[in-house]
Amino acid sequence: MVLTEESAAALQGAPRSIILLDMPSPQLVAEVVSPGSDNEKRDYRHKRSEYAARKIPEYWIVDSEAKQVTLLTLVEGLYEEAVYTGANRLSSLSFPTLQLSAEQVLSG
Repeated sequence: MVLTEESAAALQGAPRSIILLDMPSPQLVAEVVSPGSDNEKRDYRHKRSEYAARKIPEYWIVDSEAKQVTLLTLVEGLYEEAVYTGANRLSSLSFPTLQLSAEQVLSG
C-alpha cells in the first residue's frame, strides 16, 4: 500500500496502522494472489469492487501463477484494466516515472 499525505497524516497517533473507512484512501494498493480459486476470486473480483467504492486510484494484482501483473486505474468510478507480462513495463498514472517490468515485480 502507498499512502497519500492525507492518509499518512490520519494514521499519526493512531493506536494501530489500519486505514479505516472514515480515513482518506491510499494512493495505491497491491495485492499478491495466493494459490487457490477462492483467493483468486477475492483479489480479482471482490476487492476490485471494495477498492473502487473506496475510490482508491490504483490497484495492482500480482499473480505469480499466471505470471502477470494486472494494473487497474480508477476512471469515473470503475477500474480500467491493463495486464503486463514478461519484460513489459508497467504504466502507472500514479507513478509515471516508475520503471518496473512485470518480470521485476514478480521476481521481488
